[in-house]
Amino acid sequence: MKKFTFFLAAIALLSACKSTTNDGDSETPASSDSTAVEASTETLENHYFGDTISEDGAVEVSQLMAMMNGQDSITVKLAGTVNSSCQKKGCWMKMDMGNGEELRVSFRDYSFFVPKNLNGEKAVVEGTAYVDTLDVAFLKHLAEDAGKSEEEIAEITEPEISLNFTANGVIIKS
Repeated sequence: MKKFTFFLAAIALLSACKSTTNDGDSETPASSDSTAVEASTETLENHYFGDTISEDGAVEVSQLMAMMNGQDSITVKLAGTVNSSCQKKGCWMKMDMGNGEELRVSFRDYSFFVPKNLNGEKAVVEGTAYVDTLDVAFLKHLAEDAGKSEEEIAEITEPEISLNFTANGVIIKS
């Protein structure tokens, strides 16, 4: 009986490690890194995902194109508004670039996710911005994750060269 009780306690402890900060969205882990908790020096409303980062030194997403200056990738910390996130898992989000375009942000090694249904929240991301060619199959996958209709998905027939971002850490400001 002691072994069974110990086993149940161990399961409960492991389950607690998978807790969320996403207002009850149990499918979205708060972070893959146990050190990525709300820092006492930051506003309590901030939610951290991936590596713990700060807002210090973040530049507006709208400045990214100028910062790239012909380079194919740069390491940078950006701040801006989230327009949307993956409706299935929170495995990507799109940030407003201020010019009618969006920056797709994915998360390092698929190791953490953000809340689903983000729309209008302020965020800070730290990682690598890069130019990439997205093939048709991947673009259709992204459209499906975004909840697009079958008709909208069928209209995707050409690869897309775009500016993308892989984040090591994210702050979502409430």
